[in-house]
Amino acid sequence: MKKGIVLKLFLLTALLCMLILATIYIGQTVFFKQYYATQEVDDIKTSIESFKKEFLKAGENVQAMKRLEQDFYQEHSTWITTLDSAGNMKHTNDFSVTIHSDASQNKNLANRDITIPLYSFIGLEDLERIKFDLEQGKRITIDGILADNTVIPAILTRQNGNFGLENKLLTEELYGNSTETDPLGARDSQVYLTGNIKKLQLPVGTVRSPIYTNRVFIEQIKQFQAKLLFNDNYNDRAKTMDYEKNGIEYKIFIRPMKDANGETAYIFAMTSLQPIDEAVQMLEDYYIYLIILALLLIVLASFYFSKKIAKPLLQINDTTSRMANLDFSETIPVKSKDEIGTLSHNINSLSTTLHSHINQLQEDIEKEKQLEHTRKEFISGVSHELKTPLSILKSCISILEDDVAKDKKDYYFNAMANEVDKMDMLIVEMLELAKFESGTYKMEMDVFYIDQVIEYICEQLSLDIADKQLHVHKHLSGTRVVANQHRIEQVVTNFITNAIRHTPEDKNIIISTKSEQELVKVCVENNGSPIAEEHVEKIWDRFYRGDTSRDRSEGSMGLGLAISKNILELHGVQYGVTNTEEGVLFYFYLNKKE
Repeated sequence: MKKGIVLKLFLLTALLCMLILATIYIGQTVFFKQYYATQEVDDIKTSIESFKKEFLKAGENVQAMKRLEQDFYQEHSTWITTLDSAGNMKHTNDFSVTIHSDASQNKNLANRDITIPLYSFIGLEDLERIKFDLEQGKRITIDGILADNTVIPAILTRQNGNFGLENKLLTEELYGNSTETDPLGARDSQVYLTGNIKKLQLPVGTVRSPIYTNRVFIEQIKQFQAKLLFNDNYNDRAKTMDYEKNGIEYKIFIRPMKDANGETAYIFAMTSLQPIDEAVQMLEDYYIYLIILALLLIVLASFYFSKKIAKPLLQINDTTSRMANLDFSETIPVKSKDEIGTLSHNINSLSTTLHSHINQLQEDIEKEKQLEHTRKEFISGVSHELKTPLSILKSCISILEDDVAKDKKDYYFNAMANEVDKMDMLIVEMLELAKFESGTYKMEMDVFYIDQVIEYICEQLSLDIADKQLHVHKHLSGTRVVANQHRIEQVVTNFITNAIRHTPEDKNIIISTKSEQELVKVCVENNGSPIAEEHVEKIWDRFYRGDTSRDRSEGSMGLGLAISKNILELHGVQYGVTNTEEGVLFYFYLNKKE
């Protein structure tokens, strides 16, 4: 089954657009999340470096540091804080308890105020529950470890009560690997001390840090602290880690640095990838409607595009099909400034050239046919017209050979001479007519006065006019015309001779010229019998005679009007014959010279 170019272009364009749409869809649904997350992570990494510089500039200004953390969170939706060398959050005195220690095995910890951050034990939502147990003066027992001369508690227990707070991650590290001989793990850094609560500091109102409300972030800080304290292989290089909680993915950033005091500190940040997941999900939902609309637009655009592209090609195909059948009547109406436009222009040029050459060839063929036709008619006409004079000559010769009429020899010799003259005139006129009808003869134009030509011809024919006692009336204007003077003289001679031949004795011939705008009308009217209607169109044919015996007896060969017709047609002017009240009017037009 043949498929049209419109259908092929439509299918190809639609498939290409759908492929592009599918590529975009896959790219934005499959790779967009990874790309978006990568860009977000890179942006946060860059911002952390800026945060680090601003943090170092702030020095010991606690308010400036907290403002930096809040600004960072608002700008990047990322929680960020700074940790000391032991993994504790800096500047957490607003959520802490201060304990004055008793005597201890470690003399450095005896009779000291030890500030313990509470974020690693309890959240803000449990503040009301613990306030009573942490009131000033109450006894507290601390189990923990000592790191860089800093007490890091794992368990807080109130003496003589059921209150207790536990950092499970540190507890697991302290006691999770216990044995029968060493139930506490026997760590040199482990401490156990007691004391009285000296001060409880809890965040109030809007002053409290938003970090305290994010338990996921606090848990990650506690895990980092446990690894920092108990993992000997843990290094201080920058880290970016993945973390997932309740189906939500997070990115954790850890950057070690030296603080204003030259001590090791850490920037700890965490961001949620949930907004990215939500954006991707929304994008997938949005694509359902977008794809429907895009498919509709693809179909319409592909159809329009295919029609737009195929239209000139179809026009080219239609035009070339016509050219194949030698029909050059139409051209390709494509004017675009591209390859199709150039092709259309070339085909139109080829069509014009072929049409011109074919027309010229047809004209040459027609001329050749006309020449062949003229040749055949010439031979036929000459053969027909020569029969009578040849018969007369043959008869005269037979009579003279037999000496039948010895006393009429001169008569028969004169008769033969007249017939020879007629044959000579016939041949000349036939050759001249064949030359005109061949289509190769070109008229050379002259400028002359038509009235002078008419006067000259009338004078030449004055004897014939006088023999029939005819009255010639001339109404001439001295007008110059553009024509071949010799051939126009021949036409005027034929018309006047024809008028003389068909005008009864003692009748009138009227010759006139009339100016009509840019033309001159030449008329020759004679009294006499009108031409029968069935003969009006035929009188211009060669060898045509209305009265054969009469015309031949008067010396007419039937070629004068045929020659006149061809001469006038070569001039490209109008001519004709009409019957009048008095007789017959022959006329023709010539171009006037201003």
